[in-house]
Amino acid sequence: VASNDVATAGVPPAWILPTILLPPTWDDAMLDELTSQVDSAARELGAAVIGGHTGVVEGLSRPLVVVTSIGVGEEDRILTAAGARPGDAIYMTKWAALEGTAILAEDFEDLLLRRGIPRSTISSASGLMSMVSVVPEALALASAGAVHAMHDPTRGGIAEGLAEMAFASSTYIEVWEDRIPLLESTLDFSSALGFDPLWMISSGVLLFASPSGTREAVDRVLSGTPHAEIGIVRGPGPRVLIHRRSGRDEVIEEVHPERDELAEVWRKNPR
Repeated sequence: VASNDVATAGVPPAWILPTILLPPTWDDAMLDELTSQVDSAARELGAAVIGGHTGVVEGLSRPLVVVTSIGVGEEDRILTAAGARPGDAIYMTKWAALEGTAILAEDFEDLLLRRGIPRSTISSASGLMSMVSVVPEALALASAGAVHAMHDPTRGGIAEGLAEMAFASSTYIEVWEDRIPLLESTLDFSSALGFDPLWMISSGVLLFASPSGTREAVDRVLSGTPHAEIGIVRGPGPRVLIHRRSGRDEVIEEVHPERDELAEVWRKNPR
């Protein structure tokens, strides 16, 4: 996820520094598993672990890992979420609430089973965590010159990600909910737990704004990666208009970094 933010600037992540905070109940096996996963992820990214820190913290019930990812790019080729321009098409890859669905499958398995979700659906959803990287598609789109802006929607999901892009670029973005791809497992979880998938944490999704006339390039670069055109940049903002399936439009005129449906599910169903 940390490397996603580097890649959305059009820059390959090169160096990784993890801070690993362990609970007092830590043991060698726990640390070995964590460092092995860090090594595996870094190798997948083609990045090197060049430092970091490991410590034991009183009060933690499970490990906490904080990662810094670093890359170097040419100044005049760096992309930001502020680059969206009127007339750009808004696209997304994969499925809304991707990471949230995976987290719910892991953390709320028992509750989902009690509410009628098949175990096979939960098991399949937990595997989505392997898809949270957007590094390959972000770098490919940047290299092809097919984007003005990219953003990795994390906390707050697609809705907050669109708001952050609109705010950063001072634009008005219009999207249609029925164009936003959703997995059946996400819809099932949403029905069982009562959350809005568009406001659910969505690491693994890449939001991007592409200039008109680049649809063919986008489709070519993303062949093999699910993607959809979900809206358009209309003009000055900041403002997001989401045409909901219900027929009631949702207007967002400020960012809401504190809002996420995953936190609401935890609040309503404390463990």
